[in-house]
Amino acid sequence: MSSTPPPAPRPARDFVPTEELIRQQGVRPISSVDDLPHADPFESDEEFEEFLADLYRSRRAEAP
Repeated sequence: MSSTPPPAPRPARDFVPTEELIRQQGVRPISSVDDLPHADPFESDEEFEEFLADLYRSRRAEAP
């Protein structure tokens, strides 16, 4: 039994390449971590560890 693969999706008519969006928006690379808008998003090391544990659990749950 053979099956043909589905056709490749067509790009949307309003598709704009990433490079063009960067040019249009004037985005520049950061020169220092100090340029980032926020400090640490986690209030504590424990909160960060809980986040990672949950992330790893969810990835393992989705694995085939």
